[in-house]
Amino acid sequence: MKVCIYGAGAIGGYLGVQLARAGADVSLVARGAHLETMKANGLKLLIGDEEHVVQPRCTDNPAELGPQDFIIICLKAHSIAGVIDAMKPLIGPHTRVVTAVNGIPYWYFYKHGGTYENSTLESIDPGGRQWRELGPERAIGCIVYPATEIEAPGIVRHVYGDRFPLGEPSGEKSEDVERLSALFVKAGLQAPVLDRIRDEIWLKLWGNVCLNPISALTHATLDVICSDPATRALSKAIMLEAQSIAESFGVKFRVDVERRIEGARKVGAHKTSMLQDLERGRPMEIDPLVTVVQEMGHLTGIPTPALDNVLALTAQRAKIAGLY
Repeated sequence: MKVCIYGAGAIGGYLGVQLARAGADVSLVARGAHLETMKANGLKLLIGDEEHVVQPRCTDNPAELGPQDFIIICLKAHSIAGVIDAMKPLIGPHTRVVTAVNGIPYWYFYKHGGTYENSTLESIDPGGRQWRELGPERAIGCIVYPATEIEAPGIVRHVYGDRFPLGEPSGEKSEDVERLSALFVKAGLQAPVLDRIRDEIWLKLWGNVCLNPISALTHATLDVICSDPATRALSKAIMLEAQSIAESFGVKFRVDVERRIEGARKVGAHKTSMLQDLERGRPMEIDPLVTVVQEMGHLTGIPTPALDNVLALTAQRAKIAGLY
């Protein structure tokens, strides 16, 4: 099975090592010092006291790799539009595109049913390019729950978690998604095939839509945001707005808002990805985590006053830092 990890950073590197160890024909697309070190020394994964090294094909030129069975996109969502042309040589007639990205994916309204069937979202897919050129019919959804980090070029450290729920936009258990799930399981990962993948997308986004921007504005960690009465209340207000939008699309939340916030508090003194990006001078993932929910609110006519205010402040903070 030919698998290309497009964006072999912390999560992509973790997946690449584990899938290669499970026998997949893995290729990694990366760049910079990380790429050069992987080419020279292979990719090292640290899990607790264990150390695993694999030497898959590594490149910054996907045209070298040819068509794949699965392309697993592990980029920040706002980066995808810029690499569509580079990705095309990887796509054959039966290639599936796995969106292991945060937030709402480009294919969200494919096989959705109802009023919004086949709608595109400008905030995450400007001009509908991903929809047209990657194709929603190729997509398989994937939610990323593990935490990993690049400890040094060519070295990825696993922090916690091994769960990657998968699902077809249609909800069917196709041969392709079952094959991918079986590969993930062989690699020691949890990869349940869900018939309602959008529910799981929203469950993760539910925390990201409020905790990420609030952390970028305050520089507070999850335990502080979720313990302080004022920021906890603001988080809850944004989450309830998002819940109203999601439920208007038929999404079902399997936990209530208080339990979701409490779960985030128990993670402890963790910096969100948006705060980490701000501190490291990297582009901030505002549109796929926050702006898209505002856009969906406009689509449904559901007001989002708390989200609107936090989004305005976060976007201005990012612009001043040159990261948006």
